[in-house]
Amino acid sequence: MTTTIRLQREAFDVAAEVAALTRGRTDIGAVVTFTGICRADEDGAPIAALTLEHYPRMAEAEIARHIEEARARWPLLGMTVVHRYGRLVPGEPIVLVVTASSHRQAAFTAAEFLMDFLKTRAPFWKQVETFAGTSWVEAKAADDVAADRWSAPPRREVR
Repeated sequence: MTTTIRLQREAFDVAAEVAALTRGRTDIGAVVTFTGICRADEDGAPIAALTLEHYPRMAEAEIARHIEEARARWPLLGMTVVHRYGRLVPGEPIVLVVTASSHRQAAFTAAEFLMDFLKTRAPFWKQVETFAGTSWVEAKAADDVAADRWSAPPRREVR
């Protein structure tokens, strides 16, 4: 299985990442991509930018751990996670998750699983810059609830 994990300051090219994952592969029947984009507001208040900070080795290890869990749960053929750090302005891409499988359901579900864990377990910290100053963003209970649903063992579909 092809796996890519990258933490970077630079923007990424979704089409190039998908092409790199699928190039020369005829076993892949489904590719799902999710791109998180910096919004112009945080909880309804306008922002000028957000800054993402992280511990590089710790963040990469945590992402790798969740990729391995996704691989154990679903029949995946490839995964890519690219997460940016540094100062980002509204409209810029923040995170990319690409999952590939023979069939769509595994690719969709694995992408959702990975995003839920990136939002709650990956060691990134978000500071919001408003026109009045900066503040650190607290974790959201709704994100924890979304991640908690994966705590139960996966149910395999019986046909």
